[in-house]
Amino acid sequence: MEISRRTLLQSTVAAGAAAALASPSTAHAAPAVRGAFGQSVAQALTGHGPISLRWLEGATPAQLVAGTTWGVPWPRGALSPDQTFALLTDSGESVPVQSWPTGWWPDGSVKWTAHAASGASGRAGGYSLQAGTPAAPASAISVSDNPGRVVVDTGVIRVEFPKNGANLVSSIRRGDTVIAEEGRLVASRQDKPDSDGAEKVAREQFRSQVSRVEVEQRGPVRAVVRVTGTHKKGNRNWLPFDVRFYLYAGSDGVRVVHSFVFDGDETADFITGIGFSFSVPLSAQLHDRHVRFAGEGAGVLGEAVRGITGLRRDPGAAARAAQIAGTWTPDPATWDQRVTSRLQWIPAWGDYSLSQLTAHGFEIRKRTSAGHSWIRVDAGRRARGLAYVGSPGGGLAFGMRNFWQLHPTELEISGAATDRATATAWMWSPRAGAMDLRFYHDGLGQDTYAKQLDALEITYEDYEPGFGSPYGVARTTELSFWALGATPTAADFSALADANATPPLLVSTPEHNHSTGVFGSWAPVDRSNVAKIAIEDKLAFMHQHYVNQVDQRSWYGFWDYGDVMHEFDRDRHVWRYDIGGYAWDNSELSTDMWLWYHYLRTGDAAAFRFAEAMTRHTGEVDVYHLGKYRDLGTRHGIMHWADSAKQQRISNAGYRRFYYFLTADERVGDLMHDLVDADKTFLVLDPARKIRTDEYTPQPDALGVSNTTDWGALALAWLAEWERNGDPIAQTKLINGAKTIAAMPNGWAQGGTLRYNLADGSYGEETQRTVEVGSLDSVFGLIELMTELIDLIDDPKVTEQWVNYCRLYNGTSAEQAAVTGVSWGSQNLRQAYSRATAYAASRLGDAALAKRAWREFRTGHAGYPEGLAFTATHIEGPVVLNPVDEAPFSTNASAQYGLAAIQCLALVGDHI
Repeated sequence: MEISRRTLLQSTVAAGAAAALASPSTAHAAPAVRGAFGQSVAQALTGHGPISLRWLEGATPAQLVAGTTWGVPWPRGALSPDQTFALLTDSGESVPVQSWPTGWWPDGSVKWTAHAASGASGRAGGYSLQAGTPAAPASAISVSDNPGRVVVDTGVIRVEFPKNGANLVSSIRRGDTVIAEEGRLVASRQDKPDSDGAEKVAREQFRSQVSRVEVEQRGPVRAVVRVTGTHKKGNRNWLPFDVRFYLYAGSDGVRVVHSFVFDGDETADFITGIGFSFSVPLSAQLHDRHVRFAGEGAGVLGEAVRGITGLRRDPGAAARAAQIAGTWTPDPATWDQRVTSRLQWIPAWGDYSLSQLTAHGFEIRKRTSAGHSWIRVDAGRRARGLAYVGSPGGGLAFGMRNFWQLHPTELEISGAATDRATATAWMWSPRAGAMDLRFYHDGLGQDTYAKQLDALEITYEDYEPGFGSPYGVARTTELSFWALGATPTAADFSALADANATPPLLVSTPEHNHSTGVFGSWAPVDRSNVAKIAIEDKLAFMHQHYVNQVDQRSWYGFWDYGDVMHEFDRDRHVWRYDIGGYAWDNSELSTDMWLWYHYLRTGDAAAFRFAEAMTRHTGEVDVYHLGKYRDLGTRHGIMHWADSAKQQRISNAGYRRFYYFLTADERVGDLMHDLVDADKTFLVLDPARKIRTDEYTPQPDALGVSNTTDWGALALAWLAEWERNGDPIAQTKLINGAKTIAAMPNGWAQGGTLRYNLADGSYGEETQRTVEVGSLDSVFGLIELMTELIDLIDDPKVTEQWVNYCRLYNGTSAEQAAVTGVSWGSQNLRQAYSRATAYAASRLGDAALAKRAWREFRTGHAGYPEGLAFTATHIEGPVVLNPVDEAPFSTNASAQYGLAAIQCLALVGDHI
């Protein structure tokens, strides 16, 4: 049974209590509200002080990918939705900026704003953001939305997006010159895998088919165009794509965020290539046509299609110097005529390829044309992922972020010796062989629930036939294109490559972010006494260990990059990559949250990039976006989609929310929005199906949705949607759920057959005082959710019940029985729940409880006790393939240790 949002909205009439916290009815519209003491929010803003901004990586970047967009939080009541902003450099120069709200407080004041600045405005070492009138760009970006096409003019380039057909971009012009045209997606498949040695393999080529073009933002500094469609050949349309183009005033760059969903048959559809291609018109003489590839570090390979250096005869110093620099060579009539008269005998190299098939090596090859041998040019370790083809009169630079991390990738130039070159950024290189997404074993005879549960006892893998399907998983890749007016110098090209590899981002400080009250219980790094220094050192070491492990263990690749492993095998000196549920982590126990809170506290660039990569991965690869498991994530396992436990706790919007508000990333916003009605999945798939002993049948008004793990994950999606002023049903369900859970005799500890109503998010009335508490109940974001939600809705009963739950989890049996009627039994993860004790202590002002929280944390039950040495052992030699560092960590324990430490420091740090 499919429940539509319209049906849900019609069913919320009875939820009047929730309507007291008004949310606008139009998605992402600013509400008309009153602030504190009856004055308008606009009147309440008397002028917030300037906010300092810095570049995330510290140094002033030489180049941007067109521009940069970032998010800034604000305290409740400080900002009205119509507030304007000025952006000033440290020297006081006003810089054009485009600003818009992305999040709201319940009183209608602005919680988060997003801001965009163009790379054409120059770059300072630091900036300040303050209330004021923004400077206007020298040439504001213009957007024309016509019936057949959208045209965006940045003042430097003009980009046309046709509304139907095979091309996402019909042309990119710089003045009167067409730099690139026919921007299209390309894909290929074969019907059998490479590994099975099939003699006859059927291969097909597909090309994009546009279904919709939408202007999402139209300036004056930034424009966003969204193009959706599928890959098509004949009657088959598959691999749906969602591509956003970001353009900035005065810039010749275009940032592209490309997402696609796998909707094929993993036993018959083996992708052999997926890429983005442009045609690049060329009219210059062959010796004035140039290619560039960025290597590792600052290295650049620069060549001409027809080289005139190193020949037996010398054309002259001026000609050689011009070709090497990429500028126009002198008229060949002025060269040594022994060269000029023999140019036709010099091979023209029309095809080039830089392929990065592993994280540890790339190779550049070239050939004259199809039908002839490839010649090896050069090689290196990790390319920065940028190439160029063009002439001194202009050309196209094209690249891919995380180029080597997302291997197998490739940058290809073909036909450069003809009048139209093709430039392709391959997200899956055709040279890599076919992508094989089939399940990794045959089921091992696990054809009943009893057998599957027994197998779970040994490999920790929850297997079920048919559930290990990749149908509906996705991947997002960021691309960069520059329509350049000339062949870039090696230094300029290298700067572009750096921007492509690590797009510069402006950020506000941890101190400002903390002062606004966003994201619950955390505080900037505090090294004010010996005890705090010890914990801060451990947190820093543990985080750095995982950063190092990514590289030492080579946790890279198209489907893997961004994730970490779950558990370590100390006998083999490897992570348990091949053992059931111990392999890829897939967000288990909120690893994403730990990493984001670490960034918030430290402001560290490496911490941000680590968490960013995980957000891109876990929100796409570990979640289903199509098919019967849509809106569900997959529990940890050997393949990211292998386990049969399809769960809300993995698709959790709370893991994406940090990145969205810090960057205003529209793709991540879409992923969170998709989960607003994810509760409907409980009609399709019962997560407790293998262990039920009752005769439960899912019904829309009586669903088996737990009031902890399940509800917490759903509620985080509703919180994100409410903050963003989206679908109003999210606010209704969020508040109804919290209030009706709190109305149960034992609140979040209530057991029994809970009955969740899909229409309005409420739970049925419970009169019997029962208890059901599990160690996993609150470690998938529920604690963090409630910390924020209690302050947002200010409901005494909700607060009372939640504080009781937090106080009692690690309490004595007598304390538990006194409040709930029975003992809660022996609970696991007691160190993780020390932060719940700390929250109760903070709310109650109970110093004894605060000290108890620190005892629980230091004891380290199911975590890391205080006496544990937070060090790594470096291992080299015959017991390991490559030198590695080992520490006694599991990812689950690490994430929960980190979250517990961070929240205990913030809540009861004075009692340490």
